Amino acid sequence: MESSKLQHILIIGAVWPEPNSSAGGTRMMQLIDVFLSKRFKITFASSASDSDFMFDVRELGIEKIAIELNSSSFDTFIKELNPTHVLFDRFMIEEQYGWRVAQECPNTIRILDTVDLHCLRLARQVALKEKREMTNFDLLSDVAKREVASIFRCDLSLMISKVEVEILKKTFKVDPEIILYIPFLLDPIDLKQISKWISFEERNHFVIIGNFIHEPNWDAVKYLKEEIWPLIRKEIPKVEVHVYGAYPTQKVIQLNNPKEGFIIKGRAENAADVVSKARVSLAPLRFGAGMKGKLVEAMQCGTPSVTTSIGAESMHGNLDWSGRIADQSEEIAKAAVELYSNSEKWKEAQKRGIAIIETVFSRTMYSKVLIDKLVEIQIQLKEHRLQNFIGAMLMHHTLASTRYMSKWIEEKNK
Repeated sequence: MESSKLQHILIIGAVWPEPNSSAGGTRMMQLIDVFLSKRFKITFASSASDSDFMFDVRELGIEKIAIELNSSSFDTFIKELNPTHVLFDRFMIEEQYGWRVAQECPNTIRILDTVDLHCLRLARQVALKEKREMTNFDLLSDVAKREVASIFRCDLSLMISKVEVEILKKTFKVDPEIILYIPFLLDPIDLKQISKWISFEERNHFVIIGNFIHEPNWDAVKYLKEEIWPLIRKEIPKVEVHVYGAYPTQKVIQLNNPKEGFIIKGRAENAADVVSKARVSLAPLRFGAGMKGKLVEAMQCGTPSVTTSIGAESMHGNLDWSGRIADQSEEIAKAAVELYSNSEKWKEAQKRGIAIIETVFSRTMYSKVLIDKLVEIQIQLKEHRLQNFIGAMLMHHTLASTRYMSKWIEEKNK
């Protein structure tokens, strides 16, 4: 970046990154890659416990620090670290630590990676549960108040979906200057990758994949089992669907039924490997937000997919989908059977996936967009914040209220 000062970013993670468990983990590793490519010093901190599946950021020369919730030890830590930037991983992390960063390091640029708009995902979940269309009333929830307040308090919030950018601007009247669209950051699919893809004839079965802790994924598996899979099996009697995902619970395992070709596989050691052997990927998501890592991975593996409007949302620009988009169980089943059985349509869908990855997810273009925006904010931080009075006002009240709540918890914990 265009400054004589060493650029040092502190990333505060909700968890330690697990790129093989969730799209959020993959997204975090992509952002880390951007900062490393620009020679940022990176410190990664989290209050989460280590997990068996986390990526050890120390392998990349990143300092790994365990921090505490509701503890003034963080104040000392951040003051001594004095980074140029702090990246909060989801709004709950900004709520916990944002005011402490502002208090101890007022000139540090505060960035929020929303991952997805939580209030949108929850609003859609409520509407689905009540079997109706989502309304603005659903959207304007208590979670929205917390999440949008967090976005206002930060100098910049990274949005992974253009639909969510528009919701923030139109529904919540957020200034476009403090939000930035940064999708998944991917390299184009090259001929070497394509040459390794398994052919239509050599592939078998359907696959559905997704972290089971994430509520939309669990709902999609249940929906597939109860309403869609019987219709597919009626048309292709011997076919199987292999259900993969990290952290499967007992209720997931109980769906296993080899007789019906519905096979629960659990965590995939290598997600790309299992997706690339399947003929079609299924993602019948009925609610959710953000971008779907599983569908990007399918395109990167040359595996066409059948998903819903919510599944494909903000993921293909003006291009045709790499497979089919359908929203009713009968239509989803019909599309899945057709794609599975028709090699010409399948190959066409595969080609469309190559175009989407190259056009919508350009690592080179969006990495530059992100760094240019951070340079611009760094050069005129004072003016940038003057334009965001709502953010300053919210931070003022947060400093007053959250600080005392946190200090009360800290005293109680003693």
